Amino acid sequence: MGALHEGHLSLVRAAKAQCNAVAVSIFVNPKQFSPTEDLSKYPRQFDRDRQLLEKENVDILFVPTVEEIYPSGRASYGEVVDNDSTWVWVEGLSERLDGRSRPGHFRGVTTIVAKLFHIIEPDAAFFGQKDAAQLAIIRRMVRDLNFPVEIVGCPIVREPDGLAMSSRNVYLNREERARALVLHRALEQVRQNFEAGERVAAYLLAAAKEIFAVQPDVVLDYCEIADPDTLNPVAQISRKALVAVAAYVGTTRLIDNLVLQLEP
Repeated sequence: MGALHEGHLSLVRAAKAQCNAVAVSIFVNPKQFSPTEDLSKYPRQFDRDRQLLEKENVDILFVPTVEEIYPSGRASYGEVVDNDSTWVWVEGLSERLDGRSRPGHFRGVTTIVAKLFHIIEPDAAFFGQKDAAQLAIIRRMVRDLNFPVEIVGCPIVREPDGLAMSSRNVYLNREERARALVLHRALEQVRQNFEAGERVAAYLLAAAKEIFAVQPDVVLDYCEIADPDTLNPVAQISRKALVAVAAYVGTTRLIDNLVLQLEP
């Protein structure tokens, strides 16, 4: 959705390493924002974004208008056709994690991604692990609808102090930026306890929530351990597991996660 940072550019570089040509789309998708969310103030920095992508030697930059992506039309009797008639919806997964906190969000995500896949017809599409729920949902959509697209997940890119890169980080003032590190600290506490041998999800989550408890200016939205493919919560970690967290720092909602992997 634009406001590019090193996380986005890492996807471009991964694509260039694996593909003969790379296309990047920039589209602030209104269908994935609720009426109370930040669509109007979402950062838009097109000239800067274009220059960054030119430096990366991207082959195609696709920047459609809202009217091109969601056209209104007229039926045979002249009435205007509503452009909200058709959606792509991954039932079940879309109501978990961020989907539970942001009803309808993932319906907008999968609809726009399906449209972009039809328009661009890519062989592979590269998505960041930071939006872990989005990654799982898009993988399921591609599988269920037989899209001939390989979905490639790429690692989270972090600031030197551990904060996951996000376009929304520009909303944070200096004090909020410091508080936002609590997300990474909580995840690292879970990792340490897991590496020390803890496998009960409730105990791991309790350790993470203790970290949040000492940062009262940050409001925890959710902190869960789930199957990375189904997003269902897990009680006992016996294979790969996703630890996902979302929290409000001031008025800015941030997400982060890590994947716990058992040794072979």
